[in-house]
Amino acid sequence: LICQCFVVDMLLACGDPKAKPSYLIDKNLESAVKFIVRKFPAVETRNNNVSLSFAYILHIYYILFKLILSLGIYTICSPFSIELLGLCNKCCDHVCELLNTIDACQVFFDITVNFDLTKNYLDLVVTYTNLMMLLSRIEERKAIIGLYNYAHEMTHGSSDREYPRLGQMIVDYENPLKKMMEEFVPHGKSLSDALLSLQMVYPRRNLSADQWRNAQLLSLISAPSTMLNPAQSDTMPCEYLSLDAMEKWIVFGFILCHGVLNSDQAALSLWKLALQSSTCLCLFRDEVFHIHKSAEDLYNKRVNDIKECKEQALGLMHRERRKFLRSALKELATVLSDQPGLLGPKALFVFMALSFARDEIIWLLRHADNIQKKSTDDFIDKHIAELIFYMEELRAHVRKYGPVMQRYYVQYLSGFDAVVLNELVQNLSVCPEDESIIMSSFVNTMTSLSVKQGIQPNTAYTSVSKASLGIADHRELGKMMNTIIFHTKMVDSLVEMLVETSDLSIFCFYSRAFEKMFQQCLELPSQSRHSISFPLLCTHFMSCTHELCPEEVSDRSLSLCNMFLDEMAKQARNLITDICTEQCTLSDQLLPKHCAKTISQAVNKKSKKQMGKKGEPEREKPGVESMRKNRLLVTNLDKLHTALSELCFSINYVPNMVIWEHTFTPREYLTSHLEIRFTKSIVGMTMYNQATQEIAKPSELLTSVRAYMTVLQSIENYVQIDITRVFNNVLLQQTQHLDSHGEPTITSLYTNWYLETLLRQVSNGHIAYFPAMKAFVNLPTENELTFNAEEYSDISEMRSLSELLGPYGMKFLSESLMWHISSQVAELKKLVVDNVEILTQMRTSFDKPEHMASLFKKLSCGVLKRMTIIGVILSFRSLAQEALRDYTIILICLKLVAMNVYELSSAAGLPCEIDPALVVALSSQNPEEEYKIACLLMVFVAVSMPTLASNVMSQYSPAIQGHCNNIHCLAKAINQIAAALFTIHKGSIEDRLKEFLALASSSLLKIGQETDKTTTRNRESVYLLLDMIVQESPFLTMDLLESCFPYVLLRNAYHAVYKQSVSSSA
Repeated sequence: LICQCFVVDMLLACGDPKAKPSYLIDKNLESAVKFIVRKFPAVETRNNNVSLSFAYILHIYYILFKLILSLGIYTICSPFSIELLGLCNKCCDHVCELLNTIDACQVFFDITVNFDLTKNYLDLVVTYTNLMMLLSRIEERKAIIGLYNYAHEMTHGSSDREYPRLGQMIVDYENPLKKMMEEFVPHGKSLSDALLSLQMVYPRRNLSADQWRNAQLLSLISAPSTMLNPAQSDTMPCEYLSLDAMEKWIVFGFILCHGVLNSDQAALSLWKLALQSSTCLCLFRDEVFHIHKSAEDLYNKRVNDIKECKEQALGLMHRERRKFLRSALKELATVLSDQPGLLGPKALFVFMALSFARDEIIWLLRHADNIQKKSTDDFIDKHIAELIFYMEELRAHVRKYGPVMQRYYVQYLSGFDAVVLNELVQNLSVCPEDESIIMSSFVNTMTSLSVKQGIQPNTAYTSVSKASLGIADHRELGKMMNTIIFHTKMVDSLVEMLVETSDLSIFCFYSRAFEKMFQQCLELPSQSRHSISFPLLCTHFMSCTHELCPEEVSDRSLSLCNMFLDEMAKQARNLITDICTEQCTLSDQLLPKHCAKTISQAVNKKSKKQMGKKGEPEREKPGVESMRKNRLLVTNLDKLHTALSELCFSINYVPNMVIWEHTFTPREYLTSHLEIRFTKSIVGMTMYNQATQEIAKPSELLTSVRAYMTVLQSIENYVQIDITRVFNNVLLQQTQHLDSHGEPTITSLYTNWYLETLLRQVSNGHIAYFPAMKAFVNLPTENELTFNAEEYSDISEMRSLSELLGPYGMKFLSESLMWHISSQVAELKKLVVDNVEILTQMRTSFDKPEHMASLFKKLSCGVLKRMTIIGVILSFRSLAQEALRDYTIILICLKLVAMNVYELSSAAGLPCEIDPALVVALSSQNPEEEYKIACLLMVFVAVSMPTLASNVMSQYSPAIQGHCNNIHCLAKAINQIAAALFTIHKGSIEDRLKEFLALASSSLLKIGQETDKTTTRNRESVYLLLDMIVQESPFLTMDLLESCFPYVLLRNAYHAVYKQSVSSSA
């Protein structure tokens, strides 16, 4: 095995331009390499063609090579390779010596009598042949050995001591088969005897699918009365013997002893049958031997027979076998899963089924990758995954119920085999004393056998011609010993038996074909339930390596398994996404916006007038898709659910699998992909377009998300995954401004849209806040907006938004609003600082009208506009908080006595006298004169209020309970800004608001004395602001307002605006 692994790795390295050793492609050595190959194996270091520079380079290479050897590092085509080539040479010597010893001892070979000895002998011959053939395929073998020897010669003054024999072996085995045909002339009798013993086994094993079907092969239920009877055969080990191994024995064996084909008709029949079964054989891993082409080169006289066999060597017979085995293994696996106790008496059937299926799968893999006629369907099997799946199911039954089988065969060995063996020994005509003692020991050991105790009888010595008890003369004894050996393997070698009969590690070296089969499996919905068989096959790869073999296949098996599970999860995710899309479409049909057309059609139908023939067709109502005329009608949704259930069966088949000390959990792959897709889908369903600033309504998004979640919850019916964990991970991330991958969430998208689109249009005068409707409404303007503000800001939409974003998301929205407010407050403070002297005088001169008027003219404008913007933002936040309060379930009543309680209440949407978020936003800077600036800011706002009366848009509308220019939002802005600023600076909120009310009242009373109608155009509407401010404030009362501003003026103002509203409507 080590030599074969090394030779194949060397062959691959030399055949790959990227992996080829540097000294084979070095331009400086190109001419020298050609010279060495031409003169090989002769050594001429003093030849003029070998220059000084070449010698120097070789010397450097040799030093590096020896360093590699001393460090124990393996490198393809390094001096270590030379050592291994020498090992191959020594291996050949030992094989030849062993074969000569076997011939000298006249060992008896018969696969049906002394199975293990005959099998090992034939394996030895075939392995030896394969090794020589692989070695001859390395084109650079002469260059590698020659270069090393030249370097050794120049460094040490003499050739390597192994070089002459190694070089001669390379030359002798230039054409390995012809050389070995000469070598095996002395071994012809032993080899032909071993091969001819297959004449009863191989034809019986190489039957057609129809013959298997007629014999009801592998069926446990074909004869119910014998179901509990143990499966028996005179040639137990031969029943599960690999067909591929027998074909290699026959093909290579009769090549080496070709003379018997002319003298023995049975040998010729075996040879022809093998040529009709396959077109190529496996040498090692993915290296193959094309039978017919090589046979035509070796047997010129049998070209016609070879061509005839080649024409019959098609895949039809193997295709029918695979078809039969799929149904047979399915039946066997189903019966054993229901009655695992049958694994005891029917263990032979299980291993026969595994071996048969394994041979057909390997045959297909090998021929599909090497056959010339790739278009034929005989070499393409889209149902191969099903066969592999049933193999894995049988393997799982054997591993799971191994103790059941062990107990059964311990009792069988002691209660039956020991008795039969004892009778055979007693009935022997001649039984020498030593053999009698050994046989008696066998019987005694089997009689007292336990599960923890193993036994492996070995009767190889009886096959020697001079043995006192020759097995050739006692065939029944040999067959019985074969049966006993099989039964002992059922006790202590179940894992080894599984490897022997069902190992498919060969797939490791056919990566492309492996991946292609997997893709074909996923593309066929009926086969997707068996796709788990491909990751399970990766667990076989551990058996294709050796602890002394330098090549590592762990990375390949891990990457393949990861890729398969990832693709399965992606396929399931895509199916789930398609189902979710369908369900979202159905849910969208139930939205209120679609009912208007239905209502309109119903109204027209009642009062229907004579309509033309081409009238508008009646719209289908939601739910029509569920009405079926018959059960055969299959919708797209039905197909998706069917495909999903099949694939989920595969994902849920095993909880985990271990490969090279790595544990893979298929369900976690699906969970991970669902989280990623759910995250992308939620963000995608917002339909946010940054260019046009379009976004989905929160209520519509919530409906789609609920439909999506309903589908995801149904996945738990297919796969045992925690879908609640998916919801928690995804939805909690969506309440933050960025998810775990740094991508924007619905929280950031909606926050950005409401701030940059809706509220910006409010500031531009295109939208107004209507307190009566508790919504923002579009105003009639020249340039109409692309969206209807009411459809995004009414109470139902805000509740949907609160449910989508949750308390954390609404907190982020609130913080973003507060940031904009803080920036406006910062600008207001700049205005106050610019007018600080004037405002200081006005604060103390409110009882001097003439002086106040002269001071007011010196003030800069803009304070009320910024306060209005703040009020609009606070009004929107109030809507959001109210929606959050409706969404959040409050279990206890909180007594608001501290700021931390304020914060908790605000997070739950409860109203607070002092807004904690606003306090936090405005307390970032705290200069020494901040308190004074805050006081003067309130003065500035109070004395500026009369200017609102001259604005045409300041007219109060009773229908909306506000003003079209949003100045009614000043009430909320004044109260909350004052509460926050004076909380930060530990001032008296009530006193400062009383001062503000006094200044504002005094300023507004002055406009009552104005005679200019333009200045006093909307005086009554502005008067109402004082009432709004008091109504909004928890710190002011109507009695306090009465003391500053006569209530009769407010009553008259309300009467005037309502009267004006009625006249305007008329």
